[in-house]
Amino acid sequence: MPVLSGLYGPYGRGAAAALTTALVALLLALLPAPVAAAEEGPGWTVRPAGGGSAGRDARPYAYLEGVPDSVLQDRISVTNPARTPLTVRLRGDGRAGPWLRFAEETVTVPARTRADVPFALALPGSATPGGLAGEIVATAGGGAERRVPVRVRVGGPALAALTVEDVEVSGGTVRYALVNRGNTPLRPRLAVRADGVFGVLLDRPERPLPLELAPGRRVELTEPWPDAPALDSVTVRLRVAAEGGARGEAVASAAYVPVAPVAGGGLLALGALAVLGTGAYRRRRTRGEPQAPTPPPAAPVAPATPAPAVVTEDGRSPRHPGPLARTGAES
Repeated sequence: MPVLSGLYGPYGRGAAAALTTALVALLLALLPAPVAAAEEGPGWTVRPAGGGSAGRDARPYAYLEGVPDSVLQDRISVTNPARTPLTVRLRGDGRAGPWLRFAEETVTVPARTRADVPFALALPGSATPGGLAGEIVATAGGGAERRVPVRVRVGGPALAALTVEDVEVSGGTVRYALVNRGNTPLRPRLAVRADGVFGVLLDRPERPLPLELAPGRRVELTEPWPDAPALDSVTVRLRVAAEGGARGEAVASAAYVPVAPVAGGGLLALGALAVLGTGAYRRRRTRGEPQAPTPPPAAPVAPATPAPAVVTEDGRSPRHPGPLARTGAES
C-alpha cells in the first residue's frame, strides 16, 4: 500500500504521464515515414513562368495577344521539389490547344530544380477576332496532371455575315441551310412566311434557333409545316438575322396538288388522247389507200322502133306476112 500510494501521489502521477509521452514518441519514431511524401515534399508544380520563388506573385494564367496569322510566345515553369528527377509530358487542350507547340514535349526536371519550357501559339489566318481559351496539360509518369490556363486575345475587325441557302419545300417540311460567312460566332434567329394564291398561309415571327454557328460552319435544318395546303401554289420566304447586323434571306416556290384527282384526270386525259389518236390514224389510213376508178355512167338505151305495119289491098293485115316480092319479079 505505501508503494501504490506513492505511485498515485502528486509526484507519481507526473512520472506516469512523462513515461507515457516518451513511449508514444518512441513508437512514432519507429514507424516508417511515407517515401513519396519525403521525396516530393509539397509536390511538383507547373505554372506560367515569372513571379517570385515558391509561386509568390505568380501569374494565374498565360496571356497571349495577337492578330491572325501570327506566332505568340511564352514560357511555363515546371518545379520539382523531390529528391529524384521528374519527367512530364506536355500537350495543349481546349479551343487553343491545337495551336500550341512546345520546345520539348517531354521534359525531365532534376531533383529540387525548376525548368522553364518555352512554348508558342500559332494563330491561323482564319482565327476569329475576340477571346478564346485553352490549357497546357503536364502529365507525370504516375498519371498525375497539372494544368495551366491559357487566355488568347485575337485582334482584328469583326465581320458578321450569314446566308440562307438551298431552300426546298416538300410536303409539310421546309428544308434549308445556314452558313456563317463571317469571322465571329453567330446565334441566328429565323422568321418564316408563306404566301398562296389567295393570301398568307404561314407567318411565323422571328425566333432564336438553338445553335451557335462558328465562322465558316454550314448547318442543314428543317422547319415543320404540318398544316400545309392541299391545293395551292405557294411562295415560302425565310429570313435570318444575328448579332452584328448579319442578315440573310431566301425564297422557294412549290405547287400543292391533290394526288387522287390528278391521277383520275390523268387517266381521262389519256383516254381522250387515245380516242383522238385512233380517229386520226384511221383518217390517215383512209386517205392513204388507192381509190377504185368510178365507172362512167351507162349510155341511155333508145326505145325500139316498131316495125311498119303491112296492109293488104283488101285492108287487112296479114297474120304471117310472106316474103317480100323482089324488085322486078313477075307477078
